[in-house]
Amino acid sequence: QEKKIFMVQGPYPIIRHLLRARGWVERKLPSMGRQLDQHHSPHYPWPPAEEEEEEEEEQCDEDPSGIHDLMSYLVRDRLPNFIWTNFLDATDHELLQQDHVVNHYARVDAFTTKEGLCLSLQNLPWIEQADPNTFFPRCYRLGTTDEQEAFIEDFRLTAARSLLKLALEEAGDRPVRTKQVPNTAKGAGESHVSHPKHPTAQASSLYPELVEEALEVCKQHLGVLRHQDIDRGTPSPCRTCINWDRFLQEYYRVAHEGAGLVLTRQQRKQCQNLLQRLAEQLPQLSMEGKFNVWILKPGAESQGRGKAGGRGEQTEAPHLGGVPPSLCSPGIICTTRLEEVLQLARGFTAPSVQVGRWVVQKYVERLLTIFGTKFDIRQWFVVTDWKPLTVWFYQDCYLRFCSCPFSLCHLERARHLCNVSVQKWYKTSPDQDPRVPPDKIWSNKQFQEYLAHLGQADAWHQVLVPGMKAAILNALRSAQDQVGFRKGSFELYGADFLVGEDCQPWLLEINSCPTMRPSSAVTRQLCANVQRDTLRLVLDRKNNPTCSIGAFELLYKE
Repeated sequence: QEKKIFMVQGPYPIIRHLLRARGWVERKLPSMGRQLDQHHSPHYPWPPAEEEEEEEEEQCDEDPSGIHDLMSYLVRDRLPNFIWTNFLDATDHELLQQDHVVNHYARVDAFTTKEGLCLSLQNLPWIEQADPNTFFPRCYRLGTTDEQEAFIEDFRLTAARSLLKLALEEAGDRPVRTKQVPNTAKGAGESHVSHPKHPTAQASSLYPELVEEALEVCKQHLGVLRHQDIDRGTPSPCRTCINWDRFLQEYYRVAHEGAGLVLTRQQRKQCQNLLQRLAEQLPQLSMEGKFNVWILKPGAESQGRGKAGGRGEQTEAPHLGGVPPSLCSPGIICTTRLEEVLQLARGFTAPSVQVGRWVVQKYVERLLTIFGTKFDIRQWFVVTDWKPLTVWFYQDCYLRFCSCPFSLCHLERARHLCNVSVQKWYKTSPDQDPRVPPDKIWSNKQFQEYLAHLGQADAWHQVLVPGMKAAILNALRSAQDQVGFRKGSFELYGADFLVGEDCQPWLLEINSCPTMRPSSAVTRQLCANVQRDTLRLVLDRKNNPTCSIGAFELLYKE
């Protein structure tokens, strides 16, 4: 009679406990997970949730007297008024009455899959006066011919810019080298390894026009960026002006094999001038670094599915058919070679990855590290309405660390993929700084203390938080017209960010159904808090707009 019947599907003991404490009665459907597996079509492009990859754990349901089972039996024929589930597809649509509350919207894959977010943000400039290149590393869908060609052009142009940076560094200008670590990594599902420079490389073996060709390409690209290419007969500076196969092979030798470069005084000035002018046109020139690292991802997956290379560490086996073993299984892969990206995108298929559903994204090379270790930020937010768009930002978040020190000379997963689902398979590296937390998790408050120690006490509130808020809002606005809107629904999301050297946040992805399984003392508290505050937001605030909503703050309402 009080409309306090709820249903929970998935590993959410906190939600169940909180609702019971409020006097709600659970309608239990123990077979729901199996029903979902039976009815889910593998061809439907739904957004996978983080919880899906984790093994189902037996949840401890504290009901020694059996009272909850009895109450559940009594309401077995009643429709639940509140539904919290892993997937909207897990919910019988006959259960969804107009005034019932459910924790998902339909068709959110427009921004909760890598492919969807990539496509939606391409349309952002038509919707908002915002440039996705200022907060989202440029990204291409390799299953689309036009975008694959655009990626090839981008890779080439980035190689040319990177060569100029390397040449200046060789000449003693602009110390842009990222701190490296000794080559001690072995096994563990390694991807392509970029080799550090060594003193035995001979500059004389490089063809002398290499720097001149890079300068010419960058000059032409600058002209395109400044709209000075109206009368150009060729479509792109990348396709005709030089032998790109030869150029890239020589660039690889300089960037990854230690070959040296010698600049004339005139070339040195030209490099400095060109890079300065390109920086005015390219928001990502600084973060893109000099090694031209890209990250290849299955476009419809979440949480880097398969990217840990199985459940145990692997040793590097001989390459089969010229394809590195790390390219033989679906998952996220870092690489510095154009041919590797194209070989995988064109020649690899697997049951979990549809043909052509790969995206490739520029790796943020110049990022902020903590104690020499890469980290990312998991930031929660809730959408309670799409018409008008209403977004709530959670003021607490957490950091996730890698198991090995950061290095662009070695691209194995333990150094570069911060997801807990990946890092849990790796032991902490012996050369890891002992100040990195053993559970690889920090709270945002610990991060703020670290920033203050660096003399950047204001960076969190003045740069990072505003940047994350803007990125989240722009992503939602870009996909707003594609989402299946329903009054009474809401959804909790988890956005993942990297932090650049300048403390600028870079959006990587947005997860539907972010994991609530605690992996540390920090996440045990924060995950419980965000679930408690979400219930306050969607249940209590409906009848009492002034009630406490914990750490949530209104980010945006149309």
